Amino acid sequence: MNDANSGPAISVRALTKRFGETEVLHGIDLDAAQGEVTCLIGPSGSGKSTVLRCMAFLEEATCGLILVGGEPLGFAAGPGDKRTRLPVSQIRKVRSQIGMVFQQFNLWPHMTALGNVSEALKTVRRMPKAQAEARALAELDKVGLANRAGHYPSQLSGGQQQRVAIARALALEPRIMLFDEPTSSLDPELTGEVLAVMRKLAADGMTMIVVTHEIGFAATVANSIFFLDHGRIVLQGEPSEVFKSPRHPRLEQFLDTYIDRGAAMMIR
Repeated sequence: MNDANSGPAISVRALTKRFGETEVLHGIDLDAAQGEVTCLIGPSGSGKSTVLRCMAFLEEATCGLILVGGEPLGFAAGPGDKRTRLPVSQIRKVRSQIGMVFQQFNLWPHMTALGNVSEALKTVRRMPKAQAEARALAELDKVGLANRAGHYPSQLSGGQQQRVAIARALALEPRIMLFDEPTSSLDPELTGEVLAVMRKLAADGMTMIVVTHEIGFAATVANSIFFLDHGRIVLQGEPSEVFKSPRHPRLEQFLDTYIDRGAAMMIR
């Protein structure tokens, strides 16, 4: 494996994605730095989540390359503009560096919080039950839910369920965490719970790539921001650059129509 500290955590080059005849990503180039927070913002349907799903290899890019810690994910460069598909074992090895949190919590309803977090440790990592549950409890403690370890998802609020989902991803010790609009289904109070956990992860140096409509979070926590529109990166840079006045016209239009005007006002 290449030295993970020698370059970006994830590099995306000339990424194109088509669904049938519809091209939804048009040559995306993106670097996410080690130990930093990268936020992808933009209107719904702009391709943000598709970029993230390609980074996790939940979607296969039509063209282009993705490097994780310097190692190709899914495909490597071949002769000319062609790509060579990598062996499944190599894909799994690279993917193991990535944890992902989705919009929906996707917890197993028949398992407690402890069971949800420890299950992959037992079945994927083959950890003994006691060791897996000890690590799971430590991760639940990190997200403030050690006292809810024995509760089932139906006994937890939406914010608590999402924090369990974060603990579940962290338990596998990923180098990179991907968040796909993790607060989109939560009310404002519960959103705050989840964002507080993400802020702590950022402060602890976790590499995070976050698709979000929480503009205040992006403006105050991100090290770099990519603004997407119609499958293209329109604007990128540090928050102070992206949100400077006068702003890029498309970003200004987006913020003017953004539903959370209170968050938008934070950066005016």
